[in-house]
Amino acid sequence: MRSCTTTLVIAVMMLVSGCVSAREPYTQADADKARLIGFENVRVTPDANIGTLIANKIQRRTAKSRFKFLAISGGGAGGAFSVGVLKAWTERGDRPRFDIVTGVSTGALIAPFAFLGSQYDDVLEHLYTSGVAAELIDKKFIVRGVLGESLYYQKPLRNMVEKYVDQALLNQIAAEHRKGRDLFVLTTNLDTQRAVLWDMGAIADSGRPDALDLFRTVMIASASIPGAFPAVQIKTVVDGRKIVEMHSDGGPSAQIITVPEALLSDVSLPVPKGVAGSDMYLLINNALMPEFSTTTNSTISVGTRAYSILVKSLTRQSLYAAYEYCRRVGINFHVASIDVPVPYDASDPFNTTYMRAVYKIGYERTISGKAWQDRPIFSETSSAR
Repeated sequence: MRSCTTTLVIAVMMLVSGCVSAREPYTQADADKARLIGFENVRVTPDANIGTLIANKIQRRTAKSRFKFLAISGGGAGGAFSVGVLKAWTERGDRPRFDIVTGVSTGALIAPFAFLGSQYDDVLEHLYTSGVAAELIDKKFIVRGVLGESLYYQKPLRNMVEKYVDQALLNQIAAEHRKGRDLFVLTTNLDTQRAVLWDMGAIADSGRPDALDLFRTVMIASASIPGAFPAVQIKTVVDGRKIVEMHSDGGPSAQIITVPEALLSDVSLPVPKGVAGSDMYLLINNALMPEFSTTTNSTISVGTRAYSILVKSLTRQSLYAAYEYCRRVGINFHVASIDVPVPYDASDPFNTTYMRAVYKIGYERTISGKAWQDRPIFSETSSAR
């Protein structure tokens, strides 16, 4: 009986492994030289090319003495919190026109619409509170999911992005980019283990016929939670030879795009001209306080719980670092996060009830003027669930 079971398991693994797409091998040297044909200046690795990035962006806004910066974090269904904040901010009448907008993971899905302004509030509200997000979960046969590319199919996510991110939206982003405004999205290159920062405005403004496809692909990659959704293949060229990179959720690299590491760690670097008096707004689609919940001693339960703790910890550290930088150079710091525990079931990651609850928190806190804190101080409240 054991022999038959072993044979069955091996057969299933061989069948499933055949479904995982193979790629031509390439080296670290190849990765360093990889280029997107026609899009040579639309991405950087923040840890390596920060000097060039800063110089280019400052030069684009030499006439502007202060800027408004909005960063939207990862957090899956918790993105509904940011949507609630944006909606209420519009209704209050004091929502800024942001010079720079960045997004990671679920924040990458929100960022293009937030960048264009309040005319897209209703679109975001629909996506995050109507129940359509639940359609993203098209579960696979469990063995195929565990041993194959992912637990869920990517097609529902791609269909959603393709429906709402069209050529008209791309043209609007391109027009704003030409005015000196910037939109960035973060992915993680799984092969190199490095973050990749994509200049979405530059992609939109490239004028290339394949710009819309690349724009959508980067959004999908940034929002593709590892293991849950398949990684996204991005085709590049090295010395005339085609290679395929594997990109996934920007979250493992950084839960939120704040200030590049080089600026945070090296106080000898010059402060970019004109940043003093600017405003940095950080929307955190997560509850950063400890949340009590009894944990089942199972692979998925323990792994999910540990990952949740890691996300909270890394996000808090990023916020502390950004706050210290803002204080040093004179930028006004503003952060908003989910500040009360809301029951969440990892087996139902896009639960509509949860999404509506965190949307309400973001909306009500903003309407009442209680959403924003001027420093990263988080409640230590814990609640049994």
